[in-house]
Amino acid sequence: MNQLTKNILASISAVVMTVTLTANAGAASIHKASTSTIHRRTALTYAYAKKMLKENKTGLSGKTSSIFSRKLYSETGASSGYSDFLLGLKGNHYQFTTGEKNLLRKNLVIKSNSTAATLANAVMAVQAMGMNAQNYKPYGHKTGINLVSRLYRSSVAKQTASSQAETLIAVSMSNHFKRPSNAKFSKAILSSRLVKVQLKNNGWTYNNAQGAKDADTTSMVLTGLSRGQSTTSPVESSIKKGQQFLYGLTQSNGAFGYTFNGKTTPNANSTAEAIIALANGSSTKKYVNSTAMHAGQKATPLYAMLTYVNKTGSIKNATSQLYGVGQVNLAVAAYKAALKGQSVYSIQ
Repeated sequence: MNQLTKNILASISAVVMTVTLTANAGAASIHKASTSTIHRRTALTYAYAKKMLKENKTGLSGKTSSIFSRKLYSETGASSGYSDFLLGLKGNHYQFTTGEKNLLRKNLVIKSNSTAATLANAVMAVQAMGMNAQNYKPYGHKTGINLVSRLYRSSVAKQTASSQAETLIAVSMSNHFKRPSNAKFSKAILSSRLVKVQLKNNGWTYNNAQGAKDADTTSMVLTGLSRGQSTTSPVESSIKKGQQFLYGLTQSNGAFGYTFNGKTTPNANSTAEAIIALANGSSTKKYVNSTAMHAGQKATPLYAMLTYVNKTGSIKNATSQLYGVGQVNLAVAAYKAALKGQSVYSIQ
């Protein structure tokens, strides 16, 4: 039995007792992902992710590009979704090689005017790979850059709700992260900003559009608010209302989807984002693979998400395998961490 098998089985077997993807008996029956299925399908997509990193490719077939490239991505040095991809590998106990760390160090772009979103992703990626975001040294440089301080000094006022949530997650990753005296925000202030843009339907959208249903942004904000750990009444109330809104977006098959013009298309990425949000709440992690969120729900989100994993380890219908594989791995890692009372985003 390899280490990945031991880690997955140890963390999940206490909660999941079924042997296959099967229905739980009783009036409130719901399909759950079994321990064996979680291991088998996670192993497939985890192996796919390792090959992607080794080849520095956003996918292993079809039209792909480099994950890290200063030439292709002049503002960031990496393809969109790279930080979740690396966090997913880290959460499943991958040990990054020196060569892989140097690949990031040679390509990551940090400018004086880098946006908060760019810096937040850089902080998460650097921490995921086992480097220190408060003393990040680009390849060939002797002097380190404090990415956390730079992030705190960047403007978040005009950033989207998703970007503000990413920023909140990034600055909350380690207890060792220090907020500089000239910071433009605090975790409490950022949490309050997210509460203020909560929609009338109690969800969030990337463009603050009233009446829209956006599972992805809602999930991201709920994760950010959970990580920010603000205990003020407005924040706690906002989280509870947001969770209720998210529950209502669950499809009967357990999946979540992207809604456009009133039509919702279930997919692995939206489901993964929801799983991460549920896993980061102590009272909501049960909804990942144990309990239904509403009447009529026939399967858990984890069950649904794993049905998107192909035999090759790629993700069905993913617009980008970097996003698809990365977020599926991250969602499984988030659930494993939650079963231990931890968070996949806590990297000291």
